[in-house]
Amino acid sequence: MTDTDHRAELMALARQSDEQSWLQRFPSELPEAYATYISFEGEAQSLLNYECLFIPGLLQTEDYARAALQRGMPTATKEEIGRLVEARVSRQAVLTRESPLRLWAIVDEAALHRPVGGPDVMRVQLEHLAQSADQPQVTLQALPYAVGGHPGMPGSFVILQFPDPGTSDVVYIETQAGDLFLESDTDLSRFGAIFEHLRALALPPDESVALIQGAARDL
Repeated sequence: MTDTDHRAELMALARQSDEQSWLQRFPSELPEAYATYISFEGEAQSLLNYECLFIPGLLQTEDYARAALQRGMPTATKEEIGRLVEARVSRQAVLTRESPLRLWAIVDEAALHRPVGGPDVMRVQLEHLAQSADQPQVTLQALPYAVGGHPGMPGSFVILQFPDPGTSDVVYIETQAGDLFLESDTDLSRFGAIFEHLRALALPPDESVALIQGAARDL
């Protein structure tokens, strides 16, 4: 099966799912690559997410998401931003469905101190992030400044892992030049090794929550 066939199959399965029915309301209004990613995410069993500049999308509040999108897409209309915010918030249902997605998120400390949306929005976001760590399907780690250089500095990425052993995992990278979906064994091995290194360098979950709560108090 080619990569194109694989993506088409996953998108077809996701669009047939009741849990992804919200996506059918505006499939043509979302960027194609983003709709593809949402479909992959809806079919995944687990997701490994490293973020160096943002709070992970599945753990964002609506106000944080809106502020991040408005500043990140200065030429987008209010309606376009609204659709993207709705999509981002709706995606979070994968964490509370009957068989929830297992999320392991690693967030660079830099993302905790950038007041996206202003101090009030960011404080609520950080409090929500800390509370999210209580969910059994969520593992959250913070990568502190103290580690210095690390292999995640070139940028954020997501590894989507699927339950079917015959379905290849996917690495997703969002860039200014376009979104990348990588499925080769070489890419999966490379990004898997990077994530393992980041996991080893990051604070344990309880210390990560303490760091996040401290950043919220500072605001």
